Amino acid sequence: MEAEAFGLDGLFVFTPRVFADTRGHFFESFNAPAFQAATGRTQQFVQDNQSLSQKGVVRGLHYQLAPYAQGKLVRVLAGAIWDVAVDIRAGSPTYGQWAGLELSADNRRQFWIPEGFAHGFVALSDETVVLYKTTALWSAASERAIRWNDPTLALPWPISGRALVSDKDQVAPLFTDAEPMR
Repeated sequence: MEAEAFGLDGLFVFTPRVFADTRGHFFESFNAPAFQAATGRTQQFVQDNQSLSQKGVVRGLHYQLAPYAQGKLVRVLAGAIWDVAVDIRAGSPTYGQWAGLELSADNRRQFWIPEGFAHGFVALSDETVVLYKTTALWSAASERAIRWNDPTLALPWPISGRALVSDKDQVAPLFTDAEPMR
């Protein structure tokens, strides 16, 4: 598994080594020692989440406050997404900056987003299946969001046509009103 630091401090992209032949292919989707060697973290994942989205569906920008702050290891099982992480760590030199990349079933890359980042994505194809491992359980009391189309962040969402956004995400606070991670 190849690991590379990506964009902002703490973010990593993992690309597996794929073994393909006439039968299909095989790859290791997670390896704890390789993850620790790349990130410097011994990580226990406690929950897997999976979503199905149609093209143009935007999910996010979501995060949880301590003590339920979540790190996420995101991958796509079918289709493709443009995935984004926004630094919300109070006092961080990159506070308010973001990094984004395409994840797909074809490129098999995974995006590690540690605690202290808001996360979101847009589905680039129909029947897109996203799976992500989290380091903390979901907590309604700790759940927060930032509006997906916040003008301060000015994320360049690759959307052709109308974005499909949940009512909850549509009215999420703007970045300037959101609670930072302390």
